[in-house]
Amino acid sequence: MFDLKDVAFKSDGKKPKTLLENITVGFPTGAFSAIVGHNGSGKSTLIKLLARKNKPASGVIKLDGQNLADHGTRDFARKVAYLPQNPVVPPHLSVRELVAFGRYPWRGAFGRYRDTDHAKIDQAMELTHVTAFSDRLVASLSGGERQRVWLAMLLAQDAPVLLLDEPTSALDVGHQRDILQLVADLKDQNNLTVIAVLHDIDMVGRFADHILALRGGRTCWQGTPHDFMNGDTLRDIFQTDIDVIKLSNPDRFISYVA
Repeated sequence: MFDLKDVAFKSDGKKPKTLLENITVGFPTGAFSAIVGHNGSGKSTLIKLLARKNKPASGVIKLDGQNLADHGTRDFARKVAYLPQNPVVPPHLSVRELVAFGRYPWRGAFGRYRDTDHAKIDQAMELTHVTAFSDRLVASLSGGERQRVWLAMLLAQDAPVLLLDEPTSALDVGHQRDILQLVADLKDQNNLTVIAVLHDIDMVGRFADHILALRGGRTCWQGTPHDFMNGDTLRDIFQTDIDVIKLSNPDRFISYVA
């Protein structure tokens, strides 16, 4: 879906700093890809490049075989839905009103909502289990409820690619698992490609299909969750004493700081 070759990014200013360098990776279609690494390793910078919030200093990013910059604004929005860190909700916006924003690339003349738009909004709310509080203000919801509403907005956008920048950072462990399970289920049900910045090693091992690890703005490892959940691999990526306990289920592991 996304293919990057020798991509670099530099900060603005009189003395630009290189934040990403020599990133070459293909994010597989239909997979849940996780981007991991230390704070400051370039994870959010990379996902902003995919979302066209940043422009690369060099290198090539392609979406569906076409240069990313060559996609028209509406065409891109119909293909890629992006959820940033800590999105701000207007205080008087209801759940349904927020979810309806996801239809902006598809609305008809003069921004009118058609029957198809309302059907997509209803379907997105049902899939994310937020229909019961559709009239409530988003600002009044709990953290877990609010994340499901944001996901509903992305689903209403009807894009085959979801970009999620730390979607569980403000949630407790139980809600982190619930949100990532929901994302994984939606990926399977709707044939989506998901690329997410994640911090929790165990959640990455449990839900991701493909993992890219960054260190100092460069790729330091990529592969499968089975190979990722290995003490030597984790110690190399995170540069600290981490080990792994293998559970009775051959596909389940727990990491711990040694």
